[in-house]
Amino acid sequence: MRPLEGTRILDLSQVMAGPLCTMLLSDMGAEVIKVESTAQGDVSRSWGPHIQGNESAYFLSVNRNKQSLALDLKQHEGREILRRLVARSDVLVENFRPGVLKRLGFSYEEVKRIKSDIIYCSISGYGQEGPSSLEPALDLVIQARSGLMSITGEADRPPVKMGLPVTDMTAGMYCTYAITLALLEKNRTGKGTHVDISLLDSAVSWLSFWMVGFLATGEESTRMGSAHPSVVPYQLLPARDGWIAIAAASDVLWKRLCKAIGRTDLMNDKRFATNPDRLKNRDVLIHLLSPIFKTKPVSKWTKILLKEEIPASPVNSVSDVAKDAQLIYRKLFQEVEHPRAGKVVIPHNPIRFLDKEQDPIAKSPPLLGEHTREILMELSYRPEEIEKMISKAVVRIG
Repeated sequence: MRPLEGTRILDLSQVMAGPLCTMLLSDMGAEVIKVESTAQGDVSRSWGPHIQGNESAYFLSVNRNKQSLALDLKQHEGREILRRLVARSDVLVENFRPGVLKRLGFSYEEVKRIKSDIIYCSISGYGQEGPSSLEPALDLVIQARSGLMSITGEADRPPVKMGLPVTDMTAGMYCTYAITLALLEKNRTGKGTHVDISLLDSAVSWLSFWMVGFLATGEESTRMGSAHPSVVPYQLLPARDGWIAIAAASDVLWKRLCKAIGRTDLMNDKRFATNPDRLKNRDVLIHLLSPIFKTKPVSKWTKILLKEEIPASPVNSVSDVAKDAQLIYRKLFQEVEHPRAGKVVIPHNPIRFLDKEQDPIAKSPPLLGEHTREILMELSYRPEEIEKMISKAVVRIG
């Protein structure tokens, strides 16, 4: 058995944070029923630019191993279906703005009356309470407000958004962690709980040493591009045909680097003897190293540095990553058959238990309403009742 088999999760979320959380839980055996609107479903179903067989790669990336129930919660019958599902579920995940589910009759207090031990996980931009709790928020805004953008980018250029919705993904991972803890607590006490995950809280927690450093010294952080505030050299350097990442994060690695580039004389240079010395003379050192690395292509330098056991890598494109021999060996990319898109390749869950085989991806991401009929039948709705709800657009069949 996988760790979460026998656990049923109602996923009322969409886009990234909630869907990422429930996908990770489904990978570990949880049954996930994704409740979507009958009109368009999860809004990310229509997001480009990458489309395979009219299916959005964005949606496909975080919705494997789920069942889709298309439901109109504005209608009484739709809300009754959700109540029946709540009564049979262990966890509810939602990412509506605070107050929306309360207006529909599904606040934590109301859901708890249906299922007393429910674990109810709310994901929002700023949390369920506080002066900003009702403000609209998306990843870009949270990256800006959290300070993450202030430390991302080159020093002489504008702040830069990270290439992924990192605040959504961070919140989704914390949500997975919180639900797992709540399930452990429930097994011990028999009680559920209301989990409150904020994108802003999650993002600020990732400021890590930047925030702790400021609170300790009052010194403001600055953008440093690919460089590191605490160790040198630890950044991208220009080679003859591109950029190479070099991480000489200790005095031992610095000496190896001096040997690798044929400059053993630098080992005895007092300006660079220790990491504090190198930090003090960062600009001088990088100015000295840059022309050296421009003498050879990236591939050549990578081989030279790895031979000396210095962490180094080319800056790979996504297409390079898809061909990475290490990832292929670890079978990270897995193929599943999708009813509309055909064969879909999805990165698998990165968690490995070395004493057991990793389960293959069981189900492709669902079509909108693909499992509506079978879920309703499981809830003891008669065929004629289901047909009536279809005709009234209470539900949608995929």
